[in-house]
Amino acid sequence: MAGKQHDYLAALLSDDEEALSPSSAEPEVRAERTRGTTLLDRASALARVASGEVRQVTQLMLDPSRVRVWTGNARNYANLSEASCRELIDSIVAEGGQKVPAVVRRIEGDPQHDYEVIAGTRRHWSISWLRAHSYPDMQFVAQVAQLDDEAAFRLADLENRARLDVSDLERARNYAEALKAHYGNHLTRMAERLKLSKGWLSKMLKVAAIPDVVLAAFASLHDVQLKPAYALAQALDDKDHAVAIRKEAARLAREQTVRRAEARPALPSADVLKALLAAPTADASKSQPVTVVLQRTGRAVVTLRSSNRQGLTVRLHAGSGAQLDEVLNCVRNLLLQLDEEGQGLQP
Repeated sequence: MAGKQHDYLAALLSDDEEALSPSSAEPEVRAERTRGTTLLDRASALARVASGEVRQVTQLMLDPSRVRVWTGNARNYANLSEASCRELIDSIVAEGGQKVPAVVRRIEGDPQHDYEVIAGTRRHWSISWLRAHSYPDMQFVAQVAQLDDEAAFRLADLENRARLDVSDLERARNYAEALKAHYGNHLTRMAERLKLSKGWLSKMLKVAAIPDVVLAAFASLHDVQLKPAYALAQALDDKDHAVAIRKEAARLAREQTVRRAEARPALPSADVLKALLAAPTADASKSQPVTVVLQRTGRAVVTLRSSNRQGLTVRLHAGSGAQLDEVLNCVRNLLLQLDEEGQGLQP
């Protein structure tokens, strides 16, 4: 559409009268037709430009090394690879170049770059890759737009919504940053500007708050989908539950590391999520009363009532028939057992 507008406007403003009439018309007819309409058409075209109905769009052929990627985009440029961009790379090669222009804006004060990409990060990466792999003359095609940061964010967000390779978590964290940077932490205003449900946006922001130590349990951030991740984010609101979830996440992260080192399949995201959500219940079961019984009498000597970060609460039973040294030995055995289970007094 931009190209058609550009060609149409160029034709209307051209000094070449042939540009204003169908090429199939006879020269005499063309001349007669254009004689009375050229000035009117030019005036009409200028009026349409002035009103904003028609805009000339400038497309540039750029060296991608002179173009940086805007940090306000949700897509993580560092995560792009030949594999993830393979289809786009093949398409660019087959078509003899990039056909769909990216959107960039001009920048100042950066001696290494002249523009930054607002929409078209994968195209920028792919062209850069091709220039380094047998296509040194490949150019990055872009159209220049004048956008402030908030408008740039909305444009990038519209493009990313249709991209499956932008994870829910990447978008969620991008929204969290934009809420502070562009909307003064006003959720309603942001939802209105992005034409999004306020409730849905609230869930995205909730997911954005899941800490990295918990996310490390997953093999990939793309495994963190909005609906199940929201349940995890809610569970983390309980401080006691959060402790158990973090502990389980650390264990799962270690297992994922071992699996990668041994070239084994990663733990499925569904299994990871299930284990994390079950962690508070499993941890609570470890804190159930544990009783040490004196063998010679069969009576309870000491019972663990609770175990948490503040310490242990135990009950010493009267009437157990235990001597002082036997009571102390039972308490010692209890503490040793708790240490083995990770619930002892050791930090």
